[in-house]
Amino acid sequence: MSRAGALRLVVAAGLTGFLLWKSDPASVAAAARGADWRPIAVAVILVLIDRALMAYRWVALLCIVEPAARPSLGAIMRIFFVSTFVGTFLPASVGSDAVRAYSVMRLNVGGGDAVASVLMDRVLGVASILIMALVGLTLASDLVDNWTILTALIVSAAACFIALALVFSRRAAAIAARATRVLPANVRQPVERGVGSLLDSIGRYAAYHRELAQVLLASLAVQTLRIAQAYYLGRGLGIAAPASAYLAFIPLILLIMLLPVTINGIGTSQAAFVWFFARAGVPSASAFALSILFVALGIVGNLPGGLLYAAGRSSSPSAGSALRSG
Repeated sequence: MSRAGALRLVVAAGLTGFLLWKSDPASVAAAARGADWRPIAVAVILVLIDRALMAYRWVALLCIVEPAARPSLGAIMRIFFVSTFVGTFLPASVGSDAVRAYSVMRLNVGGGDAVASVLMDRVLGVASILIMALVGLTLASDLVDNWTILTALIVSAAACFIALALVFSRRAAAIAARATRVLPANVRQPVERGVGSLLDSIGRYAAYHRELAQVLLASLAVQTLRIAQAYYLGRGLGIAAPASAYLAFIPLILLIMLLPVTINGIGTSQAAFVWFFARAGVPSASAFALSILFVALGIVGNLPGGLLYAAGRSSSPSAGSALRSG
């Protein structure tokens, strides 16, 4: 693990441990023991639905791949679900994206198209969180001056703006391509080829307005489902906060979790849940338990990929290899 990765791990562990101590471990355990598992079961069903929507997004974004070279729907879905499972054990959310891009490249999809599809999936997902976060701020307008929230908003908005510029502006793509000239001569040529291929693939999305709009709408539906998941988890824990509190807070929490300061949002998610829900009168022990369940629910949503991965290992060598590549 790199020094930066180790530092993020330390921050994640430190934040989580401190917040657990502040919330009183006995109170957190009591909140978990008293949970009603019926609303939590509803949340589990919702997370499986949101994973299906996320798979659909990527299928739609593979529109730039020539039909003759496009893998079958079954292979694409298998790669998506297995990569989400494998990504559970990688140090950042981009880990699953890298596995997905590499796996689809092994099915003879060009590297530029593979990376572009995963990148656009990520960007449109961030854009949907940003939109929902702005909606949340209309319900909690006093949070606009919070520097952490402002940082998350600015970073997310900048990433979305750059991606859209690369799609719809040839000038922006040319500037990005020229940026490789600062590299040493011995590595410049292969990097230029890779960046050129990626920019060409990203630029082709300019001809697919309908697909991009459909993916953005699906991404907004995913964020709505995540709000509902948190609400039902809260109901299971006996939290009395209204649905409007979840609508206001969850997108902002998701935005903060995207900040690359810890591993997979661990620590920052606990801090954000405790801080935001305190505003709605939720005790820190209950909010901490909610944060743990919310993170755990994401892991549950990745388990179907684990089943596919296990099935690949136990099947024929060729099929197993295809599954493990996801």
